[in-house]
Amino acid sequence: MIPLLAPLFHGELAVHGETLDCAPQWPAGAIPVSRLTGDDPLLIDTIRRYGAHLGVNVNNTGSDLRAAASAWSLDYLWALLPAVTAAASVLQHRFPMHADDVALSVDDAGTPVRFHITGEGHSMPGTPSAARYGPLLDGHLAPLFKTINQQTRLAQKILWGNAARYLEVIFDEALALTGNAGHIAADRETLLQHPTRPDGHPNPLFGRQRRSTHTGNGVATPITLHRQCCLLYRLPGQGYCGACPLAPEHRHQAVR
Repeated sequence: MIPLLAPLFHGELAVHGETLDCAPQWPAGAIPVSRLTGDDPLLIDTIRRYGAHLGVNVNNTGSDLRAAASAWSLDYLWALLPAVTAAASVLQHRFPMHADDVALSVDDAGTPVRFHITGEGHSMPGTPSAARYGPLLDGHLAPLFKTINQQTRLAQKILWGNAARYLEVIFDEALALTGNAGHIAADRETLLQHPTRPDGHPNPLFGRQRRSTHTGNGVATPITLHRQCCLLYRLPGQGYCGACPLAPEHRHQAVR
């Protein structure tokens, strides 16, 4: 684990800090993220391998890989975002996150398991969210999501919705552990709650969320639905998750 992250990721949380590694060189076999964001067929080949592991029929060149690509992105984001977000918001530190700065290790099934950087970046206390998150959002996720869309037809709004879903969980955990620190709350609001960025451009992480109810043991509990359906219900053996906006029990609920 990067020493900077050790105070934040200990005990049960340690596994989330260990998915980001810093060393003078990327390990053998690590994939430069810049290869995944270009025209290289490695991305689609990796998603096909991952989809086959999930039971998707990938032998037909016309296979619908959208659900597999969404599932792959969820694993990718869950390996990437906890450490990077904790550093950016809790520590006000920016790791080098541009696609050119990062490499990815995958397992035999193509599942993203660890990211690698060769420098620890910079402390940036008091800077705007855009300064600390720009390389991650604009230089890494935006080109990656664009390429996934081009190669699998998965809508970019689903990919950004997947990112927002995990960012929300990470921010909520960070706020709980820091006694609702104001600078973390400000990052959460800026990144997730505004339809436009401070520069006036559309915010791809923003999405209106609907409220619904979950009934269990005769008790109705209000829940907030995900911004976008992740399509995992289309994978073999899977169904709708409890907060899916497309689940039949939630489809007719009013917009919040």
